[in-house]
Amino acid sequence: MSAIGPLPATIGKFEVHGILGRGGMGTVYSAFDSTIQRPVAIKALIKRALDPEQAMGILERFKREAQAAGRLMHPNIVQVYDYGESQEVAFIAMELVAGKTLHQRLLERRRYGLRQIGSIVEQLLSALEYAHQNGVIHQDIKPANILLTNDGRIKVTDFGIAHVESTRMIVNKEPLGTPHFMAPELINGDTATPSSDVYSAGTVAYELLTGQRAFSGSTAFVMRQVMDPDVNVPPPSLVDPRISADLDAAVLKALAKRQAERFQNAAEFRLAFQRGIESTLRVVGDAIEPAPLSDRATRNLAAAARLLRDTTSGGGTASAPQRDSPITTKTPGVPVSSAHKPRLLVVDDEERILNSLKALFRDDFHVFATSNCDHALRFVEKFHMHAIISDQRMPEMLGVELLRRAKITSPTSMRLLLTGYSDLNAIVGSINEGEIFRFINKPWNNRDLKQIVREAVEIGLTVGERRVMRVNTALRQEMAVLVVDPSYELLRSVKEMLVGVCQIRHAIDADSAMDQIDQHPVTIVLMDVEYTGAEGIALLKTLKQEKPGILSIVVTGASDSELMIELINQAQIFRFLSKPLNQQLIRSHLLAALERAQLLRESPELAQMYRPAPMVRQSTLPDAGLPAVPEAGLPAISIPAAS
Repeated sequence: MSAIGPLPATIGKFEVHGILGRGGMGTVYSAFDSTIQRPVAIKALIKRALDPEQAMGILERFKREAQAAGRLMHPNIVQVYDYGESQEVAFIAMELVAGKTLHQRLLERRRYGLRQIGSIVEQLLSALEYAHQNGVIHQDIKPANILLTNDGRIKVTDFGIAHVESTRMIVNKEPLGTPHFMAPELINGDTATPSSDVYSAGTVAYELLTGQRAFSGSTAFVMRQVMDPDVNVPPPSLVDPRISADLDAAVLKALAKRQAERFQNAAEFRLAFQRGIESTLRVVGDAIEPAPLSDRATRNLAAAARLLRDTTSGGGTASAPQRDSPITTKTPGVPVSSAHKPRLLVVDDEERILNSLKALFRDDFHVFATSNCDHALRFVEKFHMHAIISDQRMPEMLGVELLRRAKITSPTSMRLLLTGYSDLNAIVGSINEGEIFRFINKPWNNRDLKQIVREAVEIGLTVGERRVMRVNTALRQEMAVLVVDPSYELLRSVKEMLVGVCQIRHAIDADSAMDQIDQHPVTIVLMDVEYTGAEGIALLKTLKQEKPGILSIVVTGASDSELMIELINQAQIFRFLSKPLNQQLIRSHLLAALERAQLLRESPELAQMYRPAPMVRQSTLPDAGLPAVPEAGLPAISIPAAS
């Protein structure tokens, strides 16, 4: 095996599939752990490719990387699974993350809105806070070491120079790291502290806010600028005057040249930065937020054909769309034709609510609004809707029934149910019959509602229009249902009903369920949450975040409607089964889940339709920057917070 030779078949016990990248000290491979059936990334150093005089120090530092990062288990840190060494190679096996680096995103000239920046920086600082509490300092925080997953989370990677506190970061009299993002004390060869990582995180935040680096130029010139106490970083508001004084102050304090003047830990910076984001949002609201589109949506839409030439809510004719158009980014002063905007259908029997929602969304979407359910269904038949919002209490039919019929006609339209009361049967029916994307309680907050609808429309654009969903029934036997039930009663029922249809596995609690999922491919999780309790609920939420392709069916006899809504929004439950159990209904839901799982295998982009709501803290900010809607007079929506 050579440093740039042919691809090795294996490294240790891992089957090598390809090369993810090469760095100054090694190669990163995509690989597979056949023992526990999971993909991994392998970071490998070929020993004979190293400088003999430096090899011992490099290998020792590489092993120290595995030891330091291996004890870190945090949702925003790439997990290290294993370390190995032979005569030819030393390697680290770690979590394989699907996504791109923040550096790649910025090179694509991707600009982020304030909320996205706030989320990225908060996740980064949360990861650093955890690492520092465990005695690990990264020392090379930069956009290239921040991975953005396909579901919007970040993962900090490359603890290649991570070390236990009090270790110096100098090798052969040369500082390790990237000068553009390094704290002055590290360039000077001093001991790294948590505030050194805070400085680096500050440079990342600065670039996200301004679109430019805090210091730029050649490496030598940047190092001189960083080391010179008289050269200060200009406030971000000089680049973007909409940035508040609080946000300026947070970033500049993180970038203070003297450690004593800097935030001393990541938690302090995280709180100050979020206050700065919130104070800026209070002034500008969502007005500067771009309409985010995923990579998959961008690829799909780049090849899109034209949309409708003419559409009118009064029954005008329309040419059939071939593909969907992206969310339109408006140029100030230039009106955008409604025919070239994504389509949103709003159904409510209260005129004031219809007027309110039309005013809220008309700038971004082509809004079809009606108080008549039959008219709504005709709209769905005639024009592909990217998202549908329906009230639950309608004169002709319940919103659940309307969304169920809309699903039959247009299965990839994203469906949202709006209701002012917690009817448990309606909640269960909204999932089992209508397969809603989000359950929204009245009263709502305009900003939160806009974010939910924008996310739904983006997914609708991503998956495109599919009138017929076909599945391959021959694939069922490759799939596995995991039954989580300590009583074994549910397991016995499932075995009787699905014998010969698919594989059936069993776990007695949430911990053993996760072990099963880690060790064997699982397609469906069938869980009795009354037995598994809070641990089972937490597992379902985590599962949808980490493994969105797995579908969950929940069994419960509880009458807690708030819990149901929480599971719908944050765990994207595929079906609910109420006690006492109906055997035929269990079989029906399991077969429906198997068919949907087959479809997701054939069309992975459809997994976007089951994206859970982000588990974020409740916002207390007032509405800002949104159209005034005096006729609605609607107060704030309460979106269930994560438990």
